[in-house]
Amino acid sequence: MTTLAKDTTPDLQSRLREAAIGLALLCALTMVAVGPAQAQTLTVLHNFTGGGDGNSPIAGLTMDGAGNFYGTTADGGQAVLYHCLYGCGTVFRLTRAPTGWTITPVYEFTGGDDGTTPEARVLFGPDGLLYGTTTGDPAFGGTGKATVFSLRLPATPCKSAVCPGQETVLYRFIGPMDGSGPGLGDLAFDQAGNIYGTTSDGGSYGHGSVYQLTPSNGSWTESILYSFTGGEDGSEPKSGVILDRAGNLYGTTLYGGAGARGTVFQLTHSDSGWTEHVLHSFASSGSGPYGGLIFDQAGNLYGTTQTEDMGQGNGTVFMLSPSGDEWTLTTLYSFPSGFTYPYARLTMDAAGNLYGTTSYFFELADYFSGDTGEGSVFKLAFSNGTWTYVDLHDFTGRNGDGGGPFGSVVAGTNGNLYGTTTTGGRVLYCAGGCGIVWEITP
Repeated sequence: MTTLAKDTTPDLQSRLREAAIGLALLCALTMVAVGPAQAQTLTVLHNFTGGGDGNSPIAGLTMDGAGNFYGTTADGGQAVLYHCLYGCGTVFRLTRAPTGWTITPVYEFTGGDDGTTPEARVLFGPDGLLYGTTTGDPAFGGTGKATVFSLRLPATPCKSAVCPGQETVLYRFIGPMDGSGPGLGDLAFDQAGNIYGTTSDGGSYGHGSVYQLTPSNGSWTESILYSFTGGEDGSEPKSGVILDRAGNLYGTTLYGGAGARGTVFQLTHSDSGWTEHVLHSFASSGSGPYGGLIFDQAGNLYGTTQTEDMGQGNGTVFMLSPSGDEWTLTTLYSFPSGFTYPYARLTMDAAGNLYGTTSYFFELADYFSGDTGEGSVFKLAFSNGTWTYVDLHDFTGRNGDGGGPFGSVVAGTNGNLYGTTTTGGRVLYCAGGCGIVWEITP
């Protein structure tokens, strides 16, 4: 077995602190035309303070049926001596009120057995509880082991000033054989109530794993479905898995594959266990698929790569289409220089349009003005078989604007878009700002 060396590209946490932005001319686009910037209005719904409401909301939001939003912050919340002096992270709820939006910390991690540093979204499970993961990431002050947890929300309306939810740790990773580093990946659920996720490290070969949590009599059992070897099967799955109607699992690896630039993989189940199939190995068609995948109604897969060609360029949006046992990759859009690092999972609306974020934004004119952008929100509009790029908003990190949108976009029922930025905002307690929740109104 040949073990491939990891790419030297900085990881996400490094990018949160150091934005190394290269200077390059805008490249010519061949797949689609860049749509003109349209009149969009961005409203800041909440400026995080670094206190009880949290700091550094890396992941995106989850919306309930009433239009409330739920999310996590990797830092802030309850300060605990010997664990996290600046807070171990939070789960929050954002509720619309007659006078605006109100944020409520639903849970503040203590850094003990309950875990520290939630960097992924919380999602509603089939039972109505919220589910998520903690990483214990030392970059944000975390100390504990990584966990998978559930959270029962407090009664509504809350009858006291302090009304936390009830957290239950379903599984605590020991590492390395059972996996370590669940990272930013979304959890997934099947109809039987099992939970699926990925770890970017650990497993039998140290290159990450896909795991399943199975409930039984009030407890949960972890099973490693697949351990990546770091070779042609891939290495470091960062962003969770999704399921098709037959129960097969799909995901991406950041590294490995025949082209050594990451993979899209499928896991199928039989009586003998789970088998991995590499649907695509990235080489010249993109590199480093950090974000996860989504399906459309026809069974096509959509995702992003961080860079375009052998580690150069600034990322792509791609589609994988099934045809029998084969999958065909189509690059829907190649980002020009400056639209860098689309990390997050894409979002598709009912009309088939795609939405996403880039973590940094930089144009040639910015170099001379001294203005370096802090990410963008974009739309790929689909019409008559073509895709048109629309730049919805460019963050600056100044004047209350956010910076570093690493999470996914949520499309509201009102047609507005919602999300978070990791930094920025008007609170000076955090260096560079503590992050915001934003709304974009067309």
